[in-house]
Amino acid sequence: MSTRTQVIDLRSDTVTKPTEAMRRAMYEAEVADDTYDGDPTVIRLQEMAAEKTGKEASLFVVSGTMGNLLGVLVNTHPGQEVILGDQAHQFLWEVGGIARIAGCVTHTVPFHRGWLDPAEVEAAIRPAAREATTTGLICVEDTSNFGGGTVIPPEHLAKICNVAKRYDLSMHMDGARLFNAVVASGQPAENFTQYVDTVAFCLSKGLGAPFGGMLCGSKELVERAISFRQMLGGGMRQAGVMAAAGIVALETGIDRLAEDHANAKKLALGLADRFPGCCDPDIVETNLFHIHVPAFGVSGQELADHLAKEGILVFPGDPRMRLATHCMISSEDIDAVLNAFDGLLERR
Repeated sequence: MSTRTQVIDLRSDTVTKPTEAMRRAMYEAEVADDTYDGDPTVIRLQEMAAEKTGKEASLFVVSGTMGNLLGVLVNTHPGQEVILGDQAHQFLWEVGGIARIAGCVTHTVPFHRGWLDPAEVEAAIRPAAREATTTGLICVEDTSNFGGGTVIPPEHLAKICNVAKRYDLSMHMDGARLFNAVVASGQPAENFTQYVDTVAFCLSKGLGAPFGGMLCGSKELVERAISFRQMLGGGMRQAGVMAAAGIVALETGIDRLAEDHANAKKLALGLADRFPGCCDPDIVETNLFHIHVPAFGVSGQELADHLAKEGILVFPGDPRMRLATHCMISSEDIDAVLNAFDGLLERR
């Protein structure tokens, strides 16, 4: 068993803890009642997020899930259909909010590692008919979570956007890890967001903040989102305490994401060398990827248990298991993870 006292947590990039700079900024934040008068620190964060995404305005929200739900609410009417990938986070992991709260029907299309085929999207659009609902929104995801951190490039988003425009439809982007796509591609966020009406991104994943996300779009759509946020219980008071950490995240966390990408690639290369067929390092673009558990000769639970004894945490997926790097994992930690996997070789 490992003698290390610090756990290496590969479950998600949501497990990070705020930096000293974030804690200091939270302590010193200038605050006011954001619902009544506007909190000055929240206002600054919202201005930064709008500028970085190339949108007119943005809104500080509790989470990426809330941001995605608001994106549906402001772009649709109850009873309409929302087209999205069959393995999209909004479809699988957001508790059916599109149906239960937005009152919309989900129409899924195949998720090709996060890529939506424009022809399949177009085929899913409802023709006008008295007996049928209408399509109201197309949702895309960038980077793709279930697709293993895949970056969907702007030129592909443009193809989906062209379909949306032909049918006068809105588009929303689940950009929970948008800035991972920005760093991996070397392109500014605006190159991605120009094709969507709204985009939600997380401050609490790779950017390292302890709380929150942003919904960005036109002033009109953001103004509508404020009322919906209040309806969902997301109106906040002296929220500058939390927004201050988000400001530090945007100022210092974006460029640093390249380290996470390098560590994920290093881990994938090391595992593929030891266990051929367990993953494809060539498709690892950002900070997370999936491994094929049967290649290790154990079950997902057995693999998770083995790693836990070495002080490494993973979710015991089977036959796929996701590994995620983040700001609390160093290159040296990756070496320790590979050494732990070496223990499986000794058991063969």
